Amino acid sequence: MRSISCLPALRRGAALALLAAALLPAQAQQKFVFTTNWYAQAEHGGFYEALASGLYKQQGLDVTLKMGGPQLNIMQLLAAGQTDCVMGYDMQTLAAWQQGVNAVTVAATFQKDPLVLIGHPENFRRMEDLKGKTILISPAGFTVQWPWLKQKYGLDDRQRRPYNFSIQPFIADKNVVQQGYLSSEPYAIEKEAGFKPTAILLADHGWPPYSQTIVCMEKTVKERPQAVAAFVKATMLGYKRYLQGDPSAGNALIKKDNPAMTDDRLAEGIRLMNQSGMVFGGDAARLGAGIITAQRMQQTFDLMVQLKQVDPQKVNLQRTYTTQFVKDLKVMP
Repeated sequence: MRSISCLPALRRGAALALLAAALLPAQAQQKFVFTTNWYAQAEHGGFYEALASGLYKQQGLDVTLKMGGPQLNIMQLLAAGQTDCVMGYDMQTLAAWQQGVNAVTVAATFQKDPLVLIGHPENFRRMEDLKGKTILISPAGFTVQWPWLKQKYGLDDRQRRPYNFSIQPFIADKNVVQQGYLSSEPYAIEKEAGFKPTAILLADHGWPPYSQTIVCMEKTVKERPQAVAAFVKATMLGYKRYLQGDPSAGNALIKKDNPAMTDDRLAEGIRLMNQSGMVFGGDAARLGAGIITAQRMQQTFDLMVQLKQVDPQKVNLQRTYTTQFVKDLKVMP
């Protein structure tokens, strides 16, 4: 039988062991740099929420989020090793391979591209109403979105005009339809012009690419798979918390990085992401947030080949993405 007199000594030993464990240095967190595609906004909320709420730290990562912007070529930064991964776009990633940059899509935070066509509600209610309208498309969209629209809806090049990121031509002319971003231009038009424009997602009419993808160099995927997996998991958990829980911590970091962002714009962004199924809609409803499928990637690849933006002899689709980090993740709505 154990001697009663030895119990205090045992307790002292246990206490000393606990104290020693507490004094040991914490396990080193892996540094991980991620660069977004634009100034901080609600659409980036899952990343900021994961940072603010400690989800990245729980996965063993010390994450730095860097904002993108109009003058920043994030693929150049990625290729130069100045960031571990970036917020990408399927067509941009395929084009990068065409130029010799081995960038790999590892997850898609958005199941839909937020690209919209915006029109006056009295004469633009459906995509078939594009005929006869003046359509403002950004110069970057001339090579991809416009040919797709023209072929699908029987449009004419004479309808096309450059969109210079001003909403004034649209407000002034009821026959104008312009491109935009789901939570940006429609909101600005309603605030300035006092009416709610029609905004139609191209993704709801067969436009195939994912958006706000997580893209890393092929070398990073091969050499740091655990870090990439941890980043993807924490980010998807961040989106679930941001969209379905309390987004205040993420919003505070967004406004710190981008002081021009307002509470009402953040709230509108969250509302639209939920309403449109941007994160948890489509395949994500049954396969989980971040999911990418071979079928969707093939559709985008085929479109890029058809539009002569990608040479299938130079770009091997199978190397441009991997499902290894999302297929079993199952962060469900």
